Amino acid sequence: MATTISNPPTSPASTGAAPVNLSESAAREVKNIIQQQELDGDKIRLRVGVKGGGCSGFSYLLDLTETQKETDEVFEIHGVKLIVDPKSLLYLGGVTIDFKDEIMGRGFVFNNPNASSTCGCGSSFSA
Repeated sequence: MATTISNPPTSPASTGAAPVNLSESAAREVKNIIQQQELDGDKIRLRVGVKGGGCSGFSYLLDLTETQKETDEVFEIHGVKLIVDPKSLLYLGGVTIDFKDEIMGRGFVFNNPNASSTCGCGSSFSA
């Protein structure tokens, strides 16, 4: 699955929007996963992050968790609570997470304006 790199027309800071955006289809899929796994929707957060590795240098991280650190940034988008650590936020500012369900596959897609390149699988990038 390829990742599309697009530049947002305005920066998140200038619009007052969350630095990480979740599309309605991605939020719907996260809620479906929470329900299917019979998790407590009031306690569960979607951790969005970046870690070193992958074929392009960095890999995206998505994890459902109840654990939240004091330093985490917290956002609620389309009824889903997202948490992002400050280091990951440096690479994820302006990113949009979408969910695609197409004939060639289904999964979460990151549209990251900070990525200078992405790998063919769309799960890693360089900045």
